[in-house]
Amino acid sequence: MANLDDDRTSAAHAFLKFEGHRLSGSIYEPLKSINLPKPEGGSLWDKLDHYYRIVKSTLLLHQSPTTGLFPTKTYGDNQKAKVHDSLYCAACAWALALAYRRIDDDKGRTHELEHSAIKCMRGILYCYMRQANKVQQFKQDPKPSGCLHSVFSAHTGDEVFSHKEYGHLQINAVSLFLLYLVEMISSGLQIIYNTDEVSFIQNLVFCVERAYRVPDFGVWERGSKYNNGSPELHSSSVGLAKAALEAINGFNLFGNQGCSWSVIFVDFDAHNRNRQTLCSLLPRESRSHNTDAALLPCLSYPAFALDDEVLFSQTLDKIIRKLKGKYGFKRFLRDGYRTALEDKTRRYYKPAEIKLFDGIECEFPLFFIFMIIDGVFRGNPAQVKEYQDLLDPLLQHTSEGCPVVPKYYYVPADFVELEKKNPGSQKRFPSNNGRDGKFFLWGQAVYIIAKLLADRLVSPKDIDPIGRYIPPQDQRNVSMRFSNQGPLENDLVVHVALIAESQRLQVFLNTYGIQTQTPQQVEPIQIWAQKELVKAYFHLGVNDKLGLSGRPDRPIGCLGTSKIYRILGKTVVCYSIIFDLSDFYMSQDVMMLIDDIKNALQFIKQYWKMHGRPLFVVLIREDNIRGSRFNPILDMLAAFRKGIVGGVKVHVDRVQTLISGAVVEQLDFLRITETEEAPVFKSLEELDLPKHSKVKRQSSTPNASELEQQPDVNVNDWKNKSTYEILQKLNDCNCLASQALLSSILLKREGPNFITKEGTVAEHIERIYRRAGSKKLWSVVRFAASLLGKLVDSLAPSITNVLVQGKQVTLGAFGQEEEVISNPLSPGVIKNIIYEKCHLQDEREAVVQQELVIHIGWIISNSPELFSGMLKIRIGWIIHAMKYELKIRAGDMPTKDLYQMSPSEVKQLLLDILQPQQQGRGWLNRRQIDGSLNRTPAGFYDRVWQILERTPNGLIVAGKFLPQQPTLSDMTMYEMNFSLLVEDMLQNIDQPEYRQIIVELLMVISVILERNPELEFQGKVDLDKVVQEAFHDFQKDHSSPKGAEKQDHMTAFYNTHPMGKKGTCSYLSKAVITLLLEGEMKPSNDDPCTVS
Repeated sequence: MANLDDDRTSAAHAFLKFEGHRLSGSIYEPLKSINLPKPEGGSLWDKLDHYYRIVKSTLLLHQSPTTGLFPTKTYGDNQKAKVHDSLYCAACAWALALAYRRIDDDKGRTHELEHSAIKCMRGILYCYMRQANKVQQFKQDPKPSGCLHSVFSAHTGDEVFSHKEYGHLQINAVSLFLLYLVEMISSGLQIIYNTDEVSFIQNLVFCVERAYRVPDFGVWERGSKYNNGSPELHSSSVGLAKAALEAINGFNLFGNQGCSWSVIFVDFDAHNRNRQTLCSLLPRESRSHNTDAALLPCLSYPAFALDDEVLFSQTLDKIIRKLKGKYGFKRFLRDGYRTALEDKTRRYYKPAEIKLFDGIECEFPLFFIFMIIDGVFRGNPAQVKEYQDLLDPLLQHTSEGCPVVPKYYYVPADFVELEKKNPGSQKRFPSNNGRDGKFFLWGQAVYIIAKLLADRLVSPKDIDPIGRYIPPQDQRNVSMRFSNQGPLENDLVVHVALIAESQRLQVFLNTYGIQTQTPQQVEPIQIWAQKELVKAYFHLGVNDKLGLSGRPDRPIGCLGTSKIYRILGKTVVCYSIIFDLSDFYMSQDVMMLIDDIKNALQFIKQYWKMHGRPLFVVLIREDNIRGSRFNPILDMLAAFRKGIVGGVKVHVDRVQTLISGAVVEQLDFLRITETEEAPVFKSLEELDLPKHSKVKRQSSTPNASELEQQPDVNVNDWKNKSTYEILQKLNDCNCLASQALLSSILLKREGPNFITKEGTVAEHIERIYRRAGSKKLWSVVRFAASLLGKLVDSLAPSITNVLVQGKQVTLGAFGQEEEVISNPLSPGVIKNIIYEKCHLQDEREAVVQQELVIHIGWIISNSPELFSGMLKIRIGWIIHAMKYELKIRAGDMPTKDLYQMSPSEVKQLLLDILQPQQQGRGWLNRRQIDGSLNRTPAGFYDRVWQILERTPNGLIVAGKFLPQQPTLSDMTMYEMNFSLLVEDMLQNIDQPEYRQIIVELLMVISVILERNPELEFQGKVDLDKVVQEAFHDFQKDHSSPKGAEKQDHMTAFYNTHPMGKKGTCSYLSKAVITLLLEGEMKPSNDDPCTVS
């Protein structure tokens, strides 16, 4: 097992020896008698000299003279250095240097300590820059195999483990490096020397920006709690990334001597996604970690990543409640690291092995130190004293009397069983004591920082010069690039510029009292699409020597397009991606555009945290006002004029007027020398149309009739006919639906490049797609879009929005095989899944599922309560629920076809079915909808856990088995992975209403077992058989007295109220009790039936 942590070999015996003297008392007692003399009332020099000697002998003594890195093992020759631990050691040397700055004659110690920190930071930079190819690879495609390493040779900076041997992917380590880099440069240190290094740091920022969607191995390098090699999305990593991005945005890496080209740029929208993701994940650390001590450095020093005080308190309380012990904090529950029962010869654990470690997890004094630092920063002396009192008895000492922080305290093998029986009863022993030459340098470094703070030798402002921590009472008055403000009341007014794409459109709108500007009228200011801004950012961070390209091709979001840009002497404003002429048909629905504009304004209002007002450009195209599209657009423009749109205050004015109050971003990285050719950017051009010609407002185009959406040819009649016959029919046919159907046959048979009368098959389908869009033939549009393999923008971020809410997404048609997505994926991978799984029965399904993913991603971010009780968002099943809802609404009339509805109508239908079920509906309908949504009652998964505790042989339903073991050994009740396991058990059920009956049955079983603690199931519980038994009884009670035939289908049962004498629950309860009474009862001590 490739592990870098110090062995515990004969740690207990090390207590026996000290300078040749034999110690009295327990060999496990910490040495309290030996200590450096502490000059309580001594001079400032004496106090600092005390800590200087400790730092020299316990930290700097071990710093590599070549790379400046600090080894994780302070003994032996084969020394390896972790980036993470080395950073804290550098921070310690820097903190002591800051303290020495207060002394005029410091005997060179300030310089020595500062340059120890600089040497370490540059050593890490050197190791990182040698892996520039990995940075280039990772920013394009973040995979564990292409990430920066987190462990290097301490003496050479070489790689020591491959990605297969070690969990190198640690976003937190790279983020911490960036954070400390900014803090140290802000204090006056010079760490970055040239433009190669600046461009490299900029590329590190590109990597960190995507932290919100990159599962990593986290601080403990193990990923999942099960230590099986699988990475997870960690709150601690996302939080550190957020803090690093806030710190480094707009920061000059050359410090006071820097100029414009040594400034670092951060994508505001990427930062904001990290912010949203962090708030969604907390108070949980990850899917398998309910909480984790790794969150302490994220919530408090050094990151101070969270700006929501309520969520901060909730998360911190959970950490303390679950993990705090007498000897420190556990890293997380069931952590086997360095316990007596851990098999150190294996890198990974076996399934269910973590149950062994329950209650004997090692406790780390390190986290008491973090709580001391937190108390100093928050001005809480009681907290400082509490944790100092807990820490002091745990410290060991070197032979010179220097304090030593043990890495952890463990329960020896002999005492494990006693500790498990009576938690907290056994004495724990330290992993190292300093006199064996073993030091835990991360702990030593943080201890010195805490002592310097507690003794007031440095202040919080000294070691946090950029002001990461701001007391709540001061937050309103702080000016920051990314304000660290909490959820303060936001009464932002969004500045809006209305731009008409032609003069004649401007004149036309003016007749309705809508004042606009044209692109010519805002000159010399240019109006760009966001993709032009993306093109400009391609030049950011380019370095040919290191093989680094610029910013990856990622769209700029609403926050980024709400700023003014200065680029190559030009002043540029941008319009949002929602106004782009998209290739996907959703943009052809004007109601969707209006909805998108309102959503964008609400998003900007909620997340704009900069000084200066956002400038939102509304681009009005002639196509927007054609036919029936005009009235909704006119209503929206009138709302802009009144000053409030969708609940957001807006102020409409000319661009030239609004610029003075906007945020201006100087893109100085675009430096063009005389020999270089300037990049060409395309600004929005005014349509060259006669000013007084009439705007073509076509007569109102109502939604196409169902007849127009239906083809007049049958696919089965034509799929076996010759290509010539199909081409002839295609030429003679005027019906777009029929053309699409015939083209699909040609596409599958001859391929996309087969030549027809109107070009290739693909080109012909593209024309059908455009014509159908203008005629609102939505069914034809969707069919053509699917044939062309269209992909909607923002599909990957939308799925990530769902995942960070602690849910999974499945793609695939109802009743067919589904693909479960539990980690963020790239758009290309998602596209392959959709087109592989979703168009087996109906091609249109592939694009409708994309629509729903986009809608759900937005809804879950803004109204997560609508998805309560839904752990798995099964897109195919949600579509089934929508179709069922349409069937219910139609009654005896023909049912409306979902695929013929406009995208905005589909979105509204989705919102309707997500609302709590209407009371007036029959129980069959309610079970159909709730079952399709996979909705469960509150506390459902906890109750299944309790059932499993009383079911030794497990549960089975629809052929899926949930065993009692290793489930209970491997997991905990409140763990998300257990809930997902329950969902997997229910996955094979193919009828939504039957799934809902099974959910009701499990709730019934839980209540019966809760009220009858003496009962438990003896055999395997087949839930299908229990339902069948209940239904059999139901049939008996509802069969006609004349002995008419019983109905075998369960429709009447599904439509029965759950409660009451003849409710489904009464039948289910009877069947459960019958099954329970077939087994044996466990005797109880206080059984009232016992006579003697």
